[in-house]
Amino acid sequence: MRTFELYDDGRIALGHDGIVLRRYYFPTFASKVIAYPQVRAVEVRPLGFTTGKGRLWGTDHPRYWLPLDLLRWRKERLVALDLGGRIKPAFTPDDTDQVLQILRERTGLTPVERDKL
Repeated sequence: MRTFELYDDGRIALGHDGIVLRRYYFPTFASKVIAYPQVRAVEVRPLGFTTGKGRLWGTDHPRYWLPLDLLRWRKERLVALDLGGRIKPAFTPDDTDQVLQILRERTGLTPVERDKL
């Protein structure tokens, strides 16, 4: 993945070929790169203090992994990607609506709104 001209908030980047979740792996700060064809489903969930809002990095729920985001406590929605594995990468973009629109266009999938984790 070379360019991120579609979306980049410093933590999450979406380009023409895929998604980069920066500071995904603990403790190395390495990024996770996801090609759009890997994405099987997109979920959007409300973010509360019992569902990850207070979590800076990692998980409170064994099926979701969150990259480092020091501003997560300010955000209201979580985006989770089903890649076919046991653990779903999840993230909290600054502009969730823009990210969901790009994911719709690039994957052909309609994001599913969920009530909780």
